[in-house]
Amino acid sequence: VQLQASGGGLVQAGGSLRLSCTASISRFSSNTVAWYPQAPGTQREWVAVLTSGGHTTYAASVKGRFTISRDNAKNTVYLQMNSLKPEDTAVYYCRVLTFWGQGTLVTVSS
Repeated sequence: VQLQASGGGLVQAGGSLRLSCTASISRFSSNTVAWYPQAPGTQREWVAVLTSGGHTTYAASVKGRFTISRDNAKNTVYLQMNSLKPEDTAVYYCRVLTFWGQGTLVTVSS
């Protein structure tokens, strides 16, 4: 199983980015997917979760700014990030079941 994440980059505060993660996994549509940022020196913690049934959960720190979505036909999960803040700077990992993507770096400058 491979998860390939992309879409990170350098953006100014207030800007937007969209992350993508494509999974080579069967029955992708049946699984919950999630995004976990990890800043240097901190633990990896989820910020957005999307179940197979379409239910979403967001961490308080990103609610109203980030949107998780999926395209099951493409085995891909997205994270639309708006109104970015410097504290959003982190490597963002996608997760499906027990599998992790390689991470994509998001840097938000002030």
